[in-house]
Amino acid sequence: MSLKKITFNDRQIICQEEDTVLDALLRAQIDIPHACRQGVCQSCMLRSLQTAPPPAAQNGLKDVLRHQNYFLACLCYPQQDMSVSLGADSGAFATATVVGKDMLNADTLRLTLQCPDIPDYYAGQFVNLKRADGLTRSYSISNNRKQRHKLEFHIRRLAGGRFSEWAHAELAIGDSLAVSAAQGLCYYLPGRAAQSLLLIGSGSGLAPLAGIISEALDQGHTGPIHLYHGSRNMAGLYWTAEMRRLARQYPNFHYSPCVSGGEAGQGVCKGRAHELAMSALPDLKGWRIYLCGHPDMVHQAKRQAFLKGAAFQDIHADAFHIGATTPA
Repeated sequence: MSLKKITFNDRQIICQEEDTVLDALLRAQIDIPHACRQGVCQSCMLRSLQTAPPPAAQNGLKDVLRHQNYFLACLCYPQQDMSVSLGADSGAFATATVVGKDMLNADTLRLTLQCPDIPDYYAGQFVNLKRADGLTRSYSISNNRKQRHKLEFHIRRLAGGRFSEWAHAELAIGDSLAVSAAQGLCYYLPGRAAQSLLLIGSGSGLAPLAGIISEALDQGHTGPIHLYHGSRNMAGLYWTAEMRRLARQYPNFHYSPCVSGGEAGQGVCKGRAHELAMSALPDLKGWRIYLCGHPDMVHQAKRQAFLKGAAFQDIHADAFHIGATTPA
């Protein structure tokens, strides 16, 4: 009989040959989330921390989840000893130092942190930033992971926003912040260099998309890359010169800045970014889609992309929900 050792939260249990990882955990009275036990609901998803899980245990998961060694415990008959967890440890924080602050437009701050102890990350993922009093907010990483120990964020100033107003007005060069491990599935995944990519963002939703584009181009992506960045007016757009320069440098990268209200400047499209994108690209079968920004835009674009042929597993979304604000 072949027995395998499963380590979960520093506890070691034995998995019998005929048992799945879920069977073994439940028998040891470790009550992880589960429901269908047939690999459909995906509620029993775990992450293998040291070794790749059996391929059959990853059936139905998105590529980015398989890439991070996530698997379904109810489908996993371990082929070797495994150390597993429920996912990223969002409670662990490293210390970072503020090394840069500059304004991208009137309301959006680019904050640059130096963080020697940050675990591996991918542009487009998000981290939790925590100040000394414990106030914590989530922000997407906008820089390429080539900058190994540096993190950049686009922080939009919100009226009454406790963290954003403090970051704009009081946070200074040399100050420290606590940074969590990177989380999220909205990032560039190598392996399909010829695949067409569509990225749609609103406001500071450009942050993760810019990082994804930078990583894709650096890794030699050859398929067409279309970026639609939207704002209510011209003042809300930023990085237009940088994106246009990138479009001139890489013939497969196409940039469309969009405004939904007011006058559109030269080279700027009039209309909502996701509506313009869906109108210009009616067939999205085989495309990979990235959606970041206002929740309404993300939800509408996700549905439209699916109806236009994009596979569910190729649609990666990150809706920006506003945190609590201070009383007026």
